[in-house]
Amino acid sequence: MSDNSIKLHFVGAGPGAMDLITVKGARLLNKADVVVYTGSLVNKDLLEYCPCATVYNSADMDLDELIRIMAEAVNAGKEVVRLQTGDPSLYGAIREQMDALDRLGIMYDSVPGVSACFGAASSLNLEFTLPGVSQSLIITRMPGKTGGVPDKESIESFAAHHATMAIYLSASMLEELSKRLVEGGYSNNTPAAIIYKATWPEEEKIICTVGTLAAKAAEKGINKTALILVGDVIDTVDYDRSKLYS
Repeated sequence: MSDNSIKLHFVGAGPGAMDLITVKGARLLNKADVVVYTGSLVNKDLLEYCPCATVYNSADMDLDELIRIMAEAVNAGKEVVRLQTGDPSLYGAIREQMDALDRLGIMYDSVPGVSACFGAASSLNLEFTLPGVSQSLIITRMPGKTGGVPDKESIESFAAHHATMAIYLSASMLEELSKRLVEGGYSNNTPAAIIYKATWPEEEKIICTVGTLAAKAAEKGINKTALILVGDVIDTVDYDRSKLYS
């Protein structure tokens, strides 16, 4: 249970669909006095859970402004929800927010959310870990505007494992992504998928191959807000049966 003295809650909004937020997250929104949400990424329908809250869109805020708004609300005794897309712990840039709050002596907690890769899997009725095909899921991204990636975590090095991959924040770099995947060891014919705005009403699902990622995305005009999945689990009927039901 949450510490009643904590007034600030980082809440994962889930991948998009209004009903894919956790019960705990929805309850915190419902009792919040102030909600600061990532307007460029979070489904605005989720704000229906907090009709009485003062709502701020953080899309155009810098870190100092974001922290100031949350700190002032907490210091005034208000319940605050910082609503972030997917799960806050994955590409959520929450550590820098938490460090700033620590310096101010403000306590907080965190509520997990359904990340986009799991929303995408549900949309495709996909199992990432098929016995005899892949037992690992690699979550990664290409280097880009949102930051670099350590050399030891390159797409090529991960592709060498031939595991299932979920690649975030890379929809605008699909030609380069395909090149790196092939250089790492996947073939051009390796199954792949593009899921635009997974679980949103406007979701688009494209099953393709590593070699056709860029062309298929271009056909639909997709260059952002899409998750890329790669691996044989996407399109295979040849796998070992689980021992779970033996």
